[in-house]
Amino acid sequence: MNIARHLPNTITCLNLLSGSTAVIFAFKDDFDMALGFIILASVFDFLDGLAARLLHAYSDIGKELDSLSDAVSFGLAPSLILYNYLDGFTSVIHDYVCYFPLLTAVFAAVRLARFNLDTRQSENFLGLPVPASALCAASLAAFAEHYQYTANTILANNYAIPAIVIILSILMLSELPMFSMKFKSLKWKDNAQRYAFLCTIIPAAVILLILKIHWTGIVFTVFAFYIVWNAAAALLRKLLHE
Repeated sequence: MNIARHLPNTITCLNLLSGSTAVIFAFKDDFDMALGFIILASVFDFLDGLAARLLHAYSDIGKELDSLSDAVSFGLAPSLILYNYLDGFTSVIHDYVCYFPLLTAVFAAVRLARFNLDTRQSENFLGLPVPASALCAASLAAFAEHYQYTANTILANNYAIPAIVIILSILMLSELPMFSMKFKSLKWKDNAQRYAFLCTIIPAAVILLILKIHWTGIVFTVFAFYIVWNAAAALLRKLLHE
């Protein structure tokens, strides 16, 4: 029995376990821990693909298991974090607004299904990858909890979170080119955009740490900037080709 070929699927199951744990903490209103487990799920999501490539342990069941795990960890879990965050403000917002974040779970599932059939996304992405969407949404709620008089004032209304949900959902199903952080080599010419992004975001994260911004805010900054970076790069490419 070749144990090594089961390693990628085992790591994928750890992704699913982490996402399921994030759901539990979401309902406990412990958004920091919920975000932490989504981050852990994203680490496992990266490692299962790496393990499959290194061990040449690709399988159809692995591909399906990966999508099912991602639907929970990066679709259901962040949507429930936002749901429970908004549920704490039902005295000042309409009840239906709390259910709006559940759309992210639906759009994430559609995104994953389309991704499995799209042969154009083997190296980079077309549309916002679901882990990035999940980390952006979950970190936003967790960060807001630590800044009661600023972030909550902005987000705890009938429009802010629904608008964010719509933006993330549209981006997941869009054709916007977005680079992957998977390095196949260390050469600059093969990873120029990745290196440029890291050289920009790492100093920014250090500055935020020095300013004593809560770590959840740093996570949100990284993934919000990832979205803005790719949108700006796509716009620049379009302008240069016109």
